[in-house]
Formats: sequence, structure tokens, C-alpha cells
Amino acid sequence: MEYRQISENYSVSAQIAPEDVEAIKAAGFRSVICNRPDDEQPGQPSHDVIKAAVEGTGLAFRYIPVISGQMSMDNVEDQAEALDELEGPVLAFCRSGARCTNLYALVQERKRG
Repeated sequence: MEYRQISENYSVSAQIAPEDVEAIKAAGFRSVICNRPDDEQPGQPSHDVIKAAVEGTGLAFRYIPVISGQMSMDNVEDQAEALDELEGPVLAFCRSGARCTNLYALVQERKRG
């Protein structure tokens, strides 16, 4: 399970699978955010499957799907709200981690603005 640490309490990764959740918990994460819409790619696990695995280990989960290339201010606001409410550190994932990284940057910009 590979991830990139963006800040003290926020890291991003590519798509995770249910079998990754134990490693995510062992790495110290307390919450997981899925920024990848269901059915974006054939064979990808649905957010419900990931949610069940995450919550089954006692971690918190949020589903904030962001369509690639179509990030909205609603997505940014939803991510900001999740980050305010969820216990960190948080692992956010999408197809590659790029949307999660861009969302985080926009959340931080919004806070400064």
C-alpha cells in the first residue's frame, strides 16, 4: 500500500482495495475519503465495498466522488467539511491520487481566502 503524505494529517493514494484496509489502519490512519466515483473503470471496487471494509476496522469513511476533470466548488466544500469533521490522519484516494491532492490544495486556498 503506497501513499503520499501531503500534510501532517492528510495523505493520498491511488485506488485502494478491501484487503488494503488493515495496512491503512496499521499505518496510523483514522479516516478514509473516497474521491473516486463508482464505475469509473471496470472492475474497480465500489465505495460501498470499501466503506464496509474501512468501517469494519473501526475507521471512519466518507464518499465524495469527483469526476475527473470536473471538480466543482461543491466537491471542495464537501472535502473541507469532511476534513473538519473526520479524525486524522486522513487517507484520501482516487484513481491516481491527483484529484485528492488538487482538492486538498483548493481546500487550503479556500481557508486562506
